[in-house]
Amino acid sequence: MSREEELEKEIEELEKKLRDREASLPAHSVRPQQMLVIEEIETVIEEKKRELEDLLRKRNSDSQTD
Repeated sequence: MSREEELEKEIEELEKKLRDREASLPAHSVRPQQMLVIEEIETVIEEKKRELEDLLRKRNSDSQTD
């Protein structure tokens, strides 16, 4: 499995985890810790998306120079 495929799978799993966390939030009295966990997951997703974009951009630029 390529690094790109790994990242896509990790992003997919993290997005599912995020949806699950958001769905489990109570309608009232959300604890700060619950929001912190959600924010941390969102941050990791963004980092992995950036890494994937960088890999794809690099691969495309490499293929154009060949």
